[in-house]
Amino acid sequence: MENNTLTSTDINVQLEVADVAAAAACYEAAFGLGDRIGFRESQSPSTGFRGFLLSLVVSQPSTVDSLIATAVEAGFTVVKPAKKSLWGYGAVLQAPEGTIWKVDTSKKKDVGPFTREVDTVVLLLGVDDVKASKQFYADRGLTVAKSFGGKYAEFEGKGSPVTLAMYPRKSAAKDAGMSPEGSGSHRIVMDSGLGSFADPDGFVWETR
Repeated sequence: MENNTLTSTDINVQLEVADVAAAAACYEAAFGLGDRIGFRESQSPSTGFRGFLLSLVVSQPSTVDSLIATAVEAGFTVVKPAKKSLWGYGAVLQAPEGTIWKVDTSKKKDVGPFTREVDTVVLLLGVDDVKASKQFYADRGLTVAKSFGGKYAEFEGKGSPVTLAMYPRKSAAKDAGMSPEGSGSHRIVMDSGLGSFADPDGFVWETR
């Protein structure tokens, strides 16, 4: 029998939105993620950059272009148009409720048949101190998969709906095409088996 119980390192994301039904319909039309992203009602005040991005990692540029097209039709706005870079091909979008999304691939040209499949959903936290935050999460049971000093860290996410990564807040804001200034609620809550806590940058985790 299939075991659906969350392990201690499974991570789920709940975006805080004013209208749960409207947000769920918008995201389904944009990306078709199903239950890989959740929503909860909240109107907590938030201004400027919320300190995080969500990234959809896909297999090739045509997938990026397709997801961007449906997202724009669903009401997302383009912050950074899709283009090739040193690291591949991608774009940055902002959802109607304010969340910043990256859609990207490491490939610069298509390598197979067209698909809209999302390989990985990554939560990219912008933090004050990458080394300290990396250790904070490692102490709570997450396994570091990649680490580049104080510039970037990523945790193992196999089998989890969302993979956690982090880099400096200013770098995150630059990636998002926004000023790093911001205050109020992050408007995001993570739930997992890691416990209930707020991390050093104020991101809230709950036990599911």
